[in-house]
Amino acid sequence: MQIFFKCNGEWVHQNEHVSEESLDESSGLKVREVFINVTRQQVEDFHGPEDYWCQCVAWSHLGTSKSRKASVRIAYLRKNFEQDPQGREVPIEGMIVLHCRPPEGVPAAEVEWLKNEEPIDSEQDENIDTRADHNLIIRQARLSDSGNYTCMAANIVAKRRSLSATVVVYVNGGWSSWTEWSACNVRCGRGWQKRSRTCTNPAPLNGGAFCEGMSVQKITCTSLCPVDGSWEVWSEWSVCSPECEHLRIRECTAPPPRNGGKFCEGLSQESENCTDGLCILDKKPLHEIKPQSIENASDIALYSGLGAAVVAVAVLVIGVTLYRRSQSDYGVDVIDSSALTGGFQTFNFKTVRQGNSLLLNSSMQPDLTVSRTYSGPICLQDPLDKELMTESSLFNPLSDIKVKVQSSFMVSLGVSERAEYHGKNHSGTFPHGNNRSFSTVHPRNKTPYLQNLSSLPTRTELRTTGVFGHLGGRLVMPNTGVSLLIPHGAIPEENSWEIYMSINQGEPSLQSDGSEVLLSPEVTCGPPDMIVTTPFALTIPHCADVSSEHWNIHLKKRTQQGTWEEVMSVEDESTSCYCLLDPFACHVLLDSFGTYALTGEPITDCAVKQLKVAVFGCMSCNSLDYNLRVYCVDNTPCAFQEVVSDERHQGGQLLEEPKLLHFKGNTFSLQISVLDIPPFLWRIKPFTACQEVPFSRVWCSNRQPLHCAFSLERYTPTTTQLSCKICIRQLKGHEQILQVQTSILESERETITFFAQEDSTFPAQTGPRAFKIPYSIRQRICATFDTPNAKGKDWQMLAQKNSINRNLSYFATQSSPSAVILNLWEARHQHDGDLDSLACALEEIGRTHTKLSNITESQLDEADFNYSRQNGL
Repeated sequence: MQIFFKCNGEWVHQNEHVSEESLDESSGLKVREVFINVTRQQVEDFHGPEDYWCQCVAWSHLGTSKSRKASVRIAYLRKNFEQDPQGREVPIEGMIVLHCRPPEGVPAAEVEWLKNEEPIDSEQDENIDTRADHNLIIRQARLSDSGNYTCMAANIVAKRRSLSATVVVYVNGGWSSWTEWSACNVRCGRGWQKRSRTCTNPAPLNGGAFCEGMSVQKITCTSLCPVDGSWEVWSEWSVCSPECEHLRIRECTAPPPRNGGKFCEGLSQESENCTDGLCILDKKPLHEIKPQSIENASDIALYSGLGAAVVAVAVLVIGVTLYRRSQSDYGVDVIDSSALTGGFQTFNFKTVRQGNSLLLNSSMQPDLTVSRTYSGPICLQDPLDKELMTESSLFNPLSDIKVKVQSSFMVSLGVSERAEYHGKNHSGTFPHGNNRSFSTVHPRNKTPYLQNLSSLPTRTELRTTGVFGHLGGRLVMPNTGVSLLIPHGAIPEENSWEIYMSINQGEPSLQSDGSEVLLSPEVTCGPPDMIVTTPFALTIPHCADVSSEHWNIHLKKRTQQGTWEEVMSVEDESTSCYCLLDPFACHVLLDSFGTYALTGEPITDCAVKQLKVAVFGCMSCNSLDYNLRVYCVDNTPCAFQEVVSDERHQGGQLLEEPKLLHFKGNTFSLQISVLDIPPFLWRIKPFTACQEVPFSRVWCSNRQPLHCAFSLERYTPTTTQLSCKICIRQLKGHEQILQVQTSILESERETITFFAQEDSTFPAQTGPRAFKIPYSIRQRICATFDTPNAKGKDWQMLAQKNSINRNLSYFATQSSPSAVILNLWEARHQHDGDLDSLACALEEIGRTHTKLSNITESQLDEADFNYSRQNGL
């Protein structure tokens, strides 16, 4: 038998064959093996259509046999991986997939993964799979899976290492539960309490996101102040007891001790001898006293009883006489004046007296002409004129106003239960100023006196000024909600300007077009030729309910010609100015001074204006009369301040804290009525129990302070307490009840403050004391966030964390967007108690900025304390 090799179709020379023979022990057959050596040079020198190959051929006398072809190639492994694994940041329990494509090589390289230079055994860890196309798959990431991963490729030639890929398994932070609310920080009065939570459930790890939201919450709290008790007046003496003593008591109820206050000092009971010593004589009992003494004591008791009876009868006769006289003035006998049905006063009548010239009947209809009504005390020469008078002889008419007066008294007059009267034009003069004179109304012209809507004379404008320089400052109109913030650097160095700000309190110059409504005061700031290098912030209060999208609100500016032009809509994107609308005010960033106002166009009938309703009271010239004036004005501080100023001139007293009324734009009118008047103590004049105001008058009430006047009369001068309810409601709308409970005596009346929080007593604040954020902290914030960041961690994040998410293109046009955002924050948080909102925003985003890491909450608290102390807050 012969064996030869054939390579690439050619026989290999016999001398290159190496032959070995052996004996197979199991079969006893002889086995021959033949070898040849193929060198690298031979393979490289071969150039053929296929790889270098060799084939073994064996033959003998029995025949021929050929083996399969064996290919011979040069082994290699390239240096560069076709795909290196890439680093990953994945949340805990997320999937990790690292791709690896080893270098090209012959034979193909085998792949092995290393973690931190240690081989990974996928058979020992079911969470790891390395079988899928050389990729490393971690099904659920664990914190222990963080590390540096390397892909190793090897064959018979060499080993290759990929670039290391860093895998970070992070944990996003989660809030812990809130702590309990802390105790109120003041022991008496209005303060605050807070609670906190920590980002430790879990704590953020390996760069995980910090918890979103505030770590500290603060709410206002009111600690009830202790009230010490005070004694009531002594009671009457009791009847004389068998022991010849009588008692009197008093109670600690004026007021009673409350909230830990001290109990009254002294005795609650007194006793004394009730017979001036007649009961005991020489320390002997009564039965031992001589009969003459007993007879004298009996005479004294008899005469005392007779005298008391005479006084009681006289008082009763006088009271009945006064009562009948007071009822005869109206021509009717009022049986019960306390029944109030449906918000209107109800009268029950006896038979009409004949021959009374003052009686109203169907043939003599009352003159209910609507006119402007003077709401202060009216002093008339004729005492009968205090009851019935005509308005048209005193005041100018108010055109296009319709007032409905509803009362069950109409039934007895032969007219319908709901009578409607339209306004007429009458001649007359409306009094101006505080010194008013009136002509006497003759008795023959008497008609039921009806006080309707009126407009108080007002000042034309409020004004304040201040001198500002390069350091900037703040100009505040006290108790109006209007302020102006001049940023640091807005005025060039070595320059100073006298800046003024005013509020128009006269007739508005902005005439509404169509359904457009004036929602704010007209605010003027100047001088108009002043140029600022940084936008200033103007804060204007408004009365629109912006919680729902039923308004289209515009900012308008008055031109030099006196016309008004629209600057922008609040919802528009603009690079010329910026409007930030809050629930009660609008903060505007502007670069030019002038006169500005907010107008609103209701989109639906659900658009709501917020009205402030308040009731004032004062005594009339007649000692028995008491006047109530109910105001409905726009819910802006400046509108209410105008009312307060006029009431102070008239001696009015605020009787109840003002309340908020939501007035819808659904064309339904407003009703104001007096309810629950104490019977037999007070009475209200006919036709004035309820007054109805047309919708258009209320909807455009910013033109004049709107109020309704009611006149009440006491039956006797001894009545000093008044309690009743004022109901203000819109038909098919919101309703508010003002509870009046007051003393008509000046000395006993409890004072109710006009404003819950007075503004700073310094209208002009200049330099650092005008700003809540210290200049050093402000510079570090601007230096950090003004630099653009690819991940968005720049001024855009600062705006977002401070709830400024709209019209960011405006800030992009500014040289320092962060500074403008902080200016807007300063204007927005002028009356806030602290810097918590800014502190929380910096707490959330400051962890990624080392420049902000040392701006601690304590520093901001200290800055807020200094600001409050400097401004007397």
